[in-house]
Amino acid sequence: MGAEQAGPFRRPTPQEVAAAAGRGLADVIGPGLRVLFCGFNPGLYSAAVGLPFARKGSRFWPALHGGGFTDRELRPWEHDELLRHGLGITSLSNRATARADELTSEELVAGVAGLAVRAERYRPRWVAILGVTAYRIAFVRPKAGLGPQPDRLGPARVWALPNPSGLNAHFPLPALTAEFAKLRRELDA
Repeated sequence: MGAEQAGPFRRPTPQEVAAAAGRGLADVIGPGLRVLFCGFNPGLYSAAVGLPFARKGSRFWPALHGGGFTDRELRPWEHDELLRHGLGITSLSNRATARADELTSEELVAGVAGLAVRAERYRPRWVAILGVTAYRIAFVRPKAGLGPQPDRLGPARVWALPNPSGLNAHFPLPALTAEFAKLRRELDA
């Protein structure tokens, strides 16, 4: 008892969260997306509830809305609404961990091949890597910065965004939102 409700799903117990280690999440993906957002990997909480960016403090949803991608701030359980906006979510690695730094460089580099297959199949205009550190490691571009990148994945151009994790103290929400808005403006250019 005492499990707190978080939207339409039951908040997982600490034991359920710990047991989610290694699990994956289904992609939110479809053909012809404007942007396919690509994170490092699912967090344990997200894997436990089966929803992307599910932790209450996730800054992905507010940055997505504040950056102009959605008409309102969506909740994790509304992730299928992203497709209506021409947006999707995937990960470089589909292995849930407590922290992204638990992934190896080899996993991130290998994840690019799978991401390229998805980009070729679904043909998004842009693939936005959520975390410049992930981009630098996975694409072997140690000096890369934020914004558009020289790489292509199938027909998709690649953009590096800050990691929306609350652990990314370098980017408070207003700065994160401003970076999302730059990509949104590029879509209209």
